Amino acid sequence: MSKQESEWTTIISSKRPIFRLNLKEVWEYFDLIMLFVRRDFVTQFKQTILGPLWFFIQPLMTTGMFVVVFGKIAKIPTDNIPPPLFYMSGIVFWNFFSGSLTRTSNVFVANAGIMKKVYFPRLTIPISTLITGMMRMAIQLSLFFIILFYYFMKGAPVGMNAYALLLPFLIIHLALLGLAVGLIISALTTKYRDLSFLVQFGMQLWMYATPIVYPLSQVPEKWRFYYSFNPVVPMLELFKKGFLGAGSANWMMWGISFGVTLILLFIGIIVFNAVERTFVDTV
Repeated sequence: MSKQESEWTTIISSKRPIFRLNLKEVWEYFDLIMLFVRRDFVTQFKQTILGPLWFFIQPLMTTGMFVVVFGKIAKIPTDNIPPPLFYMSGIVFWNFFSGSLTRTSNVFVANAGIMKKVYFPRLTIPISTLITGMMRMAIQLSLFFIILFYYFMKGAPVGMNAYALLLPFLIIHLALLGLAVGLIISALTTKYRDLSFLVQFGMQLWMYATPIVYPLSQVPEKWRFYYSFNPVVPMLELFKKGFLGAGSANWMMWGISFGVTLILLFIGIIVFNAVERTFVDTV
């Protein structure tokens, strides 16, 4: 065997730095990432009647329920924003975050079969879930923009401003937050399966701790400091500020949110890489 033939292109070893992204290797598996994205779409809508139309139906039905329950019955104000538009903005934003987090948190358990059989960078699966989530959000954002245009033409006090240019950064920030928390939970669920039930319950509580069904202006001033520890709040408020003219642009809260996201992402990568070495023994 010649020297060239005996050289290895990939060396698989459990003895690797615990904080290791290896984005170059992930990029080399970009085709695999897109295969995972296609798999997610196909498996989700296989043997369904309406298929991708559920991307539109789900936020519309949820918005309708919020309008009736929180708008008509509870009579919670929406800062002079038409209730359907107010609730839709929060639902689209939250759906992307919660979907990214819950799907990432199930990476090891849901893909244990393929991970045990063949090697590939494990981060390709969480990244594919983020891409899938962004595609879903793009579809639902188009629905939001249609509703926004409708109310704008009717003369409602809504309209885009310079803050709307922050949308790509808000999406990336939200994706990183969902990835960070999801990686931490995915590492823990390999050993403690009942955490998956806690995630579903926790996401419901987290949603009501976020101004989705109510505006932040309705939160008493003495409690707003604690809302700065919810990293989703400043992103959602900037989104509403940019597209609805409501909400607040508190840069200090956004700075805290970004700092919390980076810390969680650092922890998430560490625990994900640590569990990756031995997860086949526990899953």
